[in-house]
Amino acid sequence: MSGTPARLPVAVAPRAGAGAVRACLLVSPRASLLVSLLVSLLVSLLVSLLVSLLVSLRASLPGLLLGLLLAGGPRPASAATTEPVATPITIVDDRGRSVVLPAPARRIVSLLPSLTETVCALDACERLVGVDRSSNWPASIAALPRLGGLEDTQIERIVALRPDVVLAASSSRAIERLESLGLRVLALEPKGFEDTRRVLRAVAQALGRPQDGDALWARIDARIAVAAARVPGSMRGLRTYFEVSEAPHAASEGSFVGETLARLGLRNVVPASLGPFPQLNPEFIVRAAPELVIGSARNVAAMPGRPGWAALPALRDRRACAIEPARYEALVRPGPRLGEAAETVADCLVALEARRP
Repeated sequence: MSGTPARLPVAVAPRAGAGAVRACLLVSPRASLLVSLLVSLLVSLLVSLLVSLLVSLRASLPGLLLGLLLAGGPRPASAATTEPVATPITIVDDRGRSVVLPAPARRIVSLLPSLTETVCALDACERLVGVDRSSNWPASIAALPRLGGLEDTQIERIVALRPDVVLAASSSRAIERLESLGLRVLALEPKGFEDTRRVLRAVAQALGRPQDGDALWARIDARIAVAAARVPGSMRGLRTYFEVSEAPHAASEGSFVGETLARLGLRNVVPASLGPFPQLNPEFIVRAAPELVIGSARNVAAMPGRPGWAALPALRDRRACAIEPARYEALVRPGPRLGEAAETVADCLVALEARRP
């Protein structure tokens, strides 16, 4: 043994927490194994889910792509997917009755020429499925079924046409029968300018385009104003007789025809107090001594042969507007052709002025 004294082991005091560290070191292998097992299980589950998802997408992808192609591509999330619900339309007719349409009328029967013309003037001729026998304008309605007139309306044929609404004169005898069979009927019969404007509104309402009625009236009124401006000064104020039929029936100041004449600056010899279209004693006309006569070409041609009529100032001075049938109809129908009617009379007055010596 050497002389160097033997080193005694140095006692080192254990550090605080050393026992806990040793404990952790002893447990770590088990914890690591458990964590490894859990991770492996989670990975297996995720892989299974991903595989299932991919298989599902692969099966549905062709159909999804085809659907997108047919639909024109994906729709915005805010796009509407349901059909709009139609709002019921309530219209008050000439009887003061409220007629309710569940939606704008698509199938319409018209039993009055002026109402037929109104539907067409509102650009809805294609909605007409039948008309009365006297409706003849525009030409596009020529092929439509004819359903009689005021006195012999063909009820069964109208029902068979399944109209959404029937437009009829308020004086029609068919209204009650049609309504008893479940049809909706709008009774509309214009007798003056304001009536015509109201009827235009009502029909436009039934079509689902209420604003179009006033717009159409504005165009009619503008045409009348232009026609009035063309009337020669020498023709204004002439005492005028307008013959509707050879009975004779006349158009008075109170009729829509009388309103047209007034707008053109003419004076009607038949007062409103006699009614809109009174039947007159021929002597009444002789005493009234009109300075201008207006009527159908046939009736005007027959006037000089009536007792005392040849001496009328209008016939003596050859101031007569003999209107051909195609243009005369517009004069006696209170509807969208009132502007055309005013133009017809203005054309005649201009021609009469041109013939003056």
